[in-house]
Amino acid sequence: MPVYRMTIEYDGTPFSGWQIQPGRPTVQGALEAALATALRRPVAVVGAGRTDAGVHARGQVAHFVADDLRMPVRRLLASLGGLLPDAVAVRDLSEAPDGFHARYDARVRRYRYYVTTGFRALDRHWRVPVRPAPDFERMQAAADLLVGQHDFDSFCRTQSETKNRVCTVYEARWLRESDEDACFDMAGNRFLHGMVRAVVGTLLETGRGQRPVEDMARLLACKDRRAAGSAAPARGLVLEEVRY
Repeated sequence: MPVYRMTIEYDGTPFSGWQIQPGRPTVQGALEAALATALRRPVAVVGAGRTDAGVHARGQVAHFVADDLRMPVRRLLASLGGLLPDAVAVRDLSEAPDGFHARYDARVRRYRYYVTTGFRALDRHWRVPVRPAPDFERMQAAADLLVGQHDFDSFCRTQSETKNRVCTVYEARWLRESDEDACFDMAGNRFLHGMVRAVVGTLLETGRGQRPVEDMARLLACKDRRAAGSAAPARGLVLEEVRY
């Protein structure tokens, strides 16, 4: 049956994450409800990544299977725009190659964590204040140690059911957007539950002088979540893109 690929943007503030949970608002649930209304039958949506509660996305990718859309793709895209809550938008919808799978076919996922050393009103729901300003050079030196293939057990939630905790990180860099604003950009083949937020929390401790730069290597080797820093707040994290 034909497979359809969606690129989705969402504000994670009102949701309990991507994955469907009984009695709770989720992004996957909103998409499946909208598609069921538009197509007049149940539709299962599979996403490239399961973002946590409060985490946002600019480039989430998902797919669904439908044997007969009963309408042009452009019309379905317009219908979803009217059926979805304001916090979710399907940016693109197209038929995918046979066998396409949004999760298993993904090769690179990129997240960014947004911070500010100033005071904000308009973007306070997705840019986290960090004051006083941390030392970004120290944080970059520690982030450099993350690049490559490592076991990220120290940065995975302890209750995670994921057995394989080895990930390959292609990029880990702090990008200065202005004198006050910055983001941590991290790209890899896969990410563990809570991994980016735990990494950012640890880097911020390094930037405040609470950890030596070299501590990052020790954390990767010890494989103990208790040794790493506290997770940074969810609202600063955005799934920026998924590449295939």
